[in-house]
Amino acid sequence: MRDEKKVSGAVIKRLPKYYRYLSVLRQMGITRVSSNDLSKKIEITPSQVRQDFFNFGSFGLQGYGYEVEPLMQEIGNILGMDQINQMIILGAGNLGQALANHASFEKRGFKIVGMFDVNPYCIGQVVRGIEIMHFDSLAEFMGRHSVDIAVITVPREHAREAADKAISLGIKGIWNFASVEFEVPKDVAIEHIHLSESLMALSYKIKENRASIR
Repeated sequence: MRDEKKVSGAVIKRLPKYYRYLSVLRQMGITRVSSNDLSKKIEITPSQVRQDFFNFGSFGLQGYGYEVEPLMQEIGNILGMDQINQMIILGAGNLGQALANHASFEKRGFKIVGMFDVNPYCIGQVVRGIEIMHFDSLAEFMGRHSVDIAVITVPREHAREAADKAISLGIKGIWNFASVEFEVPKDVAIEHIHLSESLMALSYKIKENRASIR
């Protein structure tokens, strides 16, 4: 059903948005959705919605739309959510602990199995059943556990060092919140998260809304 050809990054970034909206529809008991409805939520054209899904095969029928549950399941499979991805958090300060407390990650197939820091105040604390360990114990932990993703929430000046250590121990995915970008080996996937950029984008939208009502 699915085509394994190379798909653009723009399409991949839209898939989680589709998934989130489909999740809402499922919770509401809605079983079918049109490309027009999806396009309004994703803020693209109905034609682009159909093109996005065409990258992975044929999902809907003209004049009928898409079945919510099968489409949601297929998008989840495309995104790798049909398997559990185990994660560790490097940097157990406020942001790291906030992410660890985000229970919905597990519903999406992402399970936090370890947290690490160098701050004596943090070490030994327990967050959602996970004890924060010293960063020096990371190698031993990785030797005993299969971990897919390292979440980087250390200060930006230590982000590269933390990522390099995780990669050297076999990590193949980096989720970086450290507000600094760096290169990783080609066989390692990385996603840089810039919270300030999102906030500035929000500021722009507020400015535009204010201008439109003047």
